[in-house]
Order: sequence, then structure tokens, then C-alpha cells
Amino acid sequence: MSGSGNVVRMPKRAPIKKASEEKWGKKVMGLGFCMVPSLLLRGQARLGLKPTQLAIVMQLCDFWWDNERKPYPSKQALAERLCISPRQIQRHLAELEKAGLIRRLERRNRAGAKVSNRYDLDGLVKKLKELEPEFRQAEEKAKAKRRAVSQRGHALRTGVKRLDRPGRKN
Repeated sequence: MSGSGNVVRMPKRAPIKKASEEKWGKKVMGLGFCMVPSLLLRGQARLGLKPTQLAIVMQLCDFWWDNERKPYPSKQALAERLCISPRQIQRHLAELEKAGLIRRLERRNRAGAKVSNRYDLDGLVKKLKELEPEFRQAEEKAKAKRRAVSQRGHALRTGVKRLDRPGRKN
């Protein structure tokens, strides 16, 4: 059939806009983004994270682009981003390490001088994986309840008074 003129040309597809670009704008998203699981935010209290510690973890995540390459921002860079002192950053990092959420790994340059630490977040990942079944179960129960209350006759089965329709006598 080639050369017979029966070739159907497919229309060019319009570029698919990313949902994030639609929400935040292309230029904003063009400066980068940080992907974190919602469970990190939902489980903040269960993880024992103070607001500043969560902010530090979020900043570390913003530097963590590849699983094999641990983030290594300086305390000064973290301090500038969060408008707190490098000493406060150091204190919070020590607390995060004590809680088993991060591990500071010493880094040295070729001359052997210390440079910014690398931060291993495997402890945080492990704790999130431990919390996941409980949060998933709660989510599934909530979905089941929402489905149940939307079913016809639910009020009769549960003894909950049915809402009357306007214009109808009780």
C-alpha cells in the first residue's frame, strides 16, 4: 500500500500539560520540584517530627535527586533556606539522627579536608514503610464508610434518620 495515497496522517497531539504546571505555572515548575510521599506529611506527628525538623527533612529531600547519590547540602545552605542559624540546623540534625531518621556521613575532599556531610535518609524511608500498612488500613476503612453511606437504604440499615426532601411532609 505504500505509495497508493491511502496513508492516513495522524493529527499532531497537543502537548500534554502536566498537572503540576497547570496548578503552579510552567515557569515556577521550571525551577525544579521535590517529590515526597504524602505519608511523610500525614505521618509527621507519628514520626515525632517537630515543624523545623520536617522543614529540614523536606530541604534534604530537595537535594536528593537519585537514590544512589545521598544529598549533601551544607549546614549553611540549609540555614539560609530556613532562616535559622547553622548551629540550630546542627542541633536538629543531631535530633533527627538520634531518632533514627537520618544518618550523617562524613565527606572529605581529595586533600582529606572535611566538607559538608552526606545525609542518608534510609531510616526515614524504613519508618515510613512501617507506618504505611496502618495508614493504608485507615484509608481503606474511610473509603468503605464513604461508599456505604452513599448507598441507598444506608439510613434504614444504620438507624440514622434520613434527610427529608424539601416539600415533603414527615
